[in-house]
Amino acid sequence: MKLILLRHGQSVWNAKNLFTGWIDVELSPKGKEEAKKAGELLKEANIHPQLCFTSYLKRAIHTAQIALNTLGWEHIDVIRSWRLNERHYGDWQGKNKDEIKAQYGEELFMAVRRGYDTPPPPIEESEPDFEERYPLDPKYENLPYRPKSESLKDTRERVVAYFFSKIMPALLEKETILVAAHGNSIRALIMFLEKIEPQKVHTIEIPTGVPIIYQLTQELIIKDKKLLS
Repeated sequence: MKLILLRHGQSVWNAKNLFTGWIDVELSPKGKEEAKKAGELLKEANIHPQLCFTSYLKRAIHTAQIALNTLGWEHIDVIRSWRLNERHYGDWQGKNKDEIKAQYGEELFMAVRRGYDTPPPPIEESEPDFEERYPLDPKYENLPYRPKSESLKDTRERVVAYFFSKIMPALLEKETILVAAHGNSIRALIMFLEKIEPQKVHTIEIPTGVPIIYQLTQELIIKDKKLLS
């Protein structure tokens, strides 16, 4: 089985050094080029997924669309799920990362950004910009819960549950699957697949727009891993 993990290309908020989380922002021009390059790399490697999974957020959706268009492989089905969304950054969403570090201190900042079970402060409905930074989007109306902040541990729980319920059965049937998602949802999957302990999760670096290819047995043992570049 072949599992392709693809972190979305640079977004306009990545370029501005802002926390994004569940805010639905576009790819930057650089991000679109990164998505195109991902498609070119898959084409060069002769890797053609039979199914694609992505999140509800357009920076991941558009990355998948551009990559598949470049690959000449747009006919496959694409399944979208909120469970593959980026982690929810709570009150930090829409705020500058350097300013947050200065406000909260490096220790808490790094515990949230690169740690496992420390969430950022939740966003509160009493804040004047609540609806701007926590949009009441109709696509989230029927969620079993709607987070106001998430740690990587919280993100991992929903991502791994979705992997077993939807992605794993598709892998067993289709053999080659593309997952276009986000830094933390992909980090959660890598942590699970590679059995990385929480205290070492800070070592996982995921470049934007670079396909990560896993060859897996049906027991989810990794036979090979490579980054296309």
